Parts: sequence; C-alpha cells; structure tokens
Amino acid sequence: MSGGGGDSGAARRGHLLVVDDKPNMRRMLSDLLGEQHDVRTAEGAKRALAMITAGAFDVVVSDIRMPEMDGVELLSAIKREQPEVEVVLITAYASVERAVEAMRLGAYHYLKKPFEPDELVVVVERALERKRLAERARHLEGELERARASGLSQIVGQSRAMQALFALARRAATSDATVLVSGESGTGKELVARAVHAESSRARGPFVAVNCGALPEALVESELFGHARGAFTGASDDKAGLFEEAHGGTLFLDEIGDLPLPAQVKLTRVLQEGRVRRVGETRERVVDVRVVAATNVDLEQAMADGRFRQDLYYRLNIFALAVPPLRERSSDIPALAAFFLARYGGGENGPRRFTPAALSALLSYSWPGNVRQLENAVQRAAAVAGGEPQIDVEHLPPELGQAPVSVSGELELSHREYVDLVKERASREYLVALMRRFGGNVAQAAQCAGTERESLHRLLRRHGVRPSDFKAE
Repeated sequence: MSGGGGDSGAARRGHLLVVDDKPNMRRMLSDLLGEQHDVRTAEGAKRALAMITAGAFDVVVSDIRMPEMDGVELLSAIKREQPEVEVVLITAYASVERAVEAMRLGAYHYLKKPFEPDELVVVVERALERKRLAERARHLEGELERARASGLSQIVGQSRAMQALFALARRAATSDATVLVSGESGTGKELVARAVHAESSRARGPFVAVNCGALPEALVESELFGHARGAFTGASDDKAGLFEEAHGGTLFLDEIGDLPLPAQVKLTRVLQEGRVRRVGETRERVVDVRVVAATNVDLEQAMADGRFRQDLYYRLNIFALAVPPLRERSSDIPALAAFFLARYGGGENGPRRFTPAALSALLSYSWPGNVRQLENAVQRAAAVAGGEPQIDVEHLPPELGQAPVSVSGELELSHREYVDLVKERASREYLVALMRRFGGNVAQAAQCAGTERESLHRLLRRHGVRPSDFKAE
C-alpha cells in the first residue's frame, strides 16, 4: 500500500543547510545538528541560494546579520523559490518588529542568541516534522485526486440507464458490502468496479484485479489465497495471495463464473469469515478486503446447471450493478465517440469531428462488442483518416458502413433465420432514428410511422429502445 514506507529510520534524517558568515558559528551548528541529520554549510545567503537551487533541503538554519543579503531577505527568496523548505532564523539583535516580519514571511521559528543547544535541536526537529507532515498531506491529496480521476465522474454516460447505474454505484461505494457487476463483454465492468473503489473509503488502499478465467485451475487457490514454501512442486518460497495483496483495499474478481467449484467453496468461507489460509498452512490470516466480482454470464442459470454455488452467489450479490449494453444507451454514443476521438485522434489543427454520415453510422450500428468495440472502431478510424480534419464513413471499419444490416459472423444461419435477423435489426434501427427525430415523443413518432401509440410502445419495449434516452438530445 502506498504512503506507509516514509517513516523508516533512514527517512528520518533531515537534510539541513546552515548559513552563517562566521566560520566558528557554522562549525558549532554543524556539529550540534550533524549527529542526527545530514548538514551542509554556506558562508552567505547568495551561496545558500545556489545550493538550495541545486539540491533538496528540508530545513535552513540561518543567521540574520550577514553582509550582502541578510537572513530575512534570504528567507523571502527561499519562500519564493521553494516554499516547502522550513527556515529557522538566529540573531543576536532581535527586535519584535524583525521577528514579526520574519514570521509573516514564513519563518518557522526565530531564535535569539544566546540559546541553549537543546532548544535549537528541538526547534529543528519540529520544523522537520512539519515539513514531513506537509509532504505527507501533498502525497495523500495526490492519491485522492488520482482516485477522483478514476471515479464515476470519469465514466461517459448521460443516458437515463447510466445515470441510474451511477446512483446505485454511489450507494454501493458508501457501503463495505460485496458488489456483483454484471454485463456483456466490453460494457466496462472493470471501469465501474474501479469507480466504486475510487469513491469508497478504501480509495487510498490497493485495487487488485484478477481474471478468474485466465487462472490455471491448478493454481487458482494459490493465486487467491497464497501458499507456503514446499506446498507443491515449484513452490520454492512463501507467497502471499491476492487477498493479502488487497488488504485495506478492493479485490476485483473478473469473470467470477469461471472460478472452479473447489475454489468457490473456499472463497465463500473467506467472504464469511474474513480470513484466508495459504495452501500448505494451517494458520489463518485476517484480511480486510472488499470484494467486487464481475460476470458476463447468467449466474442464476449457472447455479441451475450446478456450475456455480448458490451460497457464493448470495454472498456476492449484496449490491447488484447491471451495466447496460451500448445498444440500450445509444444516446451516449456521440459523447463516447467524441471522448475516444479526443484520446486517439487529436488533429494538428485542433480537435477532429465526425461527419454527420459517420455519426449516423455509429448510431445505427448494434455494437455487439459494446464500448470496447466502439473504442477500437474510433481508434482505427483516427489512424485511417491520417491528418484529415473530419472522420467520415469511409474511415470507419467496413461493418459499420453496412450498419442497418450488420450480419458479420451470421452466415451460418439458414436463409429464413438470416432474413428474420436482418428485419429485427432494421426494425430497431428505424425505431432509434424515429425516437431521435422526435426527441423521444412517442405520440409524434407514432403519427409519423402511421401506427397506434400503444403499438409503437410495444415495439419500443420489444427492441429495448427507451424514449427517455432521447429526450435530452
């Protein structure tokens, strides 16, 4: 986990710069502070500024009365260039006005000679601690910003279907319960899982992802739960499993339906007890992990077929998030296409655009590969278009140019089945175009189509076309 390794003994040695025009004072301060820290010295403010620019210092300890540039001027210059450096000023000529000015400019402390050696040591330690706390705060803020950047706000989707998904995902994020994300391949299930993690209290913990279907069956339990040295042939060292790696964070189990039944039994027990036992060990280890699983298969059917355990299903399905296929949120296609075009195809003379014909082709296609297929199509189109300012139909993959009758891969069907399939797709694409033209107004669309309103409603439901998805267009 990030951020936990900064408190080692080596890290506690500060990098200090002592600035004084008197050699004996520089030597005394260097000896005093050098027992606990790395100390360098400078005979004047100008030399000190050059050293600060060239190297990293945590704290500067400087006399005020020096020729050419005094300590307060040095303080001001340091805070302009490297405001994170703490500055401690020392003087034999202290005045209230000078002290107030130094503190206003950002000095950490102001010591008057003579002072006790221990007093300076304590002041420097406190200055170092404040510097470290500020660094830690900046580090954590950076982690938080990175987490926010992978949250739900970064998922493109203004359709009603996606807004409903986001609302439920936010509720899931506030809970520590397990989540089951379902959806067709390419819909963005892992993106949703990462967003739930990023918006949860575990955002600063690890997000560990594994595709259960890609794990060799013989090594599934070793990968998930770890193993002891000698537990099986090839186990030459102790190894922590993915549950231990995800401690304090989230474990994403993609394609959970492919997990072998013996591993399902152990996973159910881990979810129930919050403990793992490495293969070849008897002792159990406590793990603090939130599990998010994903599947593109019907787990209820898998349970009926005896391929998935019922108790595991109910353990996972506390929060159920169903990611809609792209064909059920076609109103998001223009924004998604623009997003991918900005990522892969920024033109030399400004942002590229799709021609109306190209956008129509994108909207008419059924996208069996969902968002992943759309991303690949836009990336390919951007490459094919070269330096041209607009993406046209000719730049799109060939199957999109035949969008109304996109039957790639279905030539194994009988002629009758093929014709029925073409009719179904053409009917849906007609309904999408109709809804887009009338902004989701079913009454106006029915009048244009020459059919009854209820009949059109039935057709829309049958083809999964939601009028509400077109009202904001």
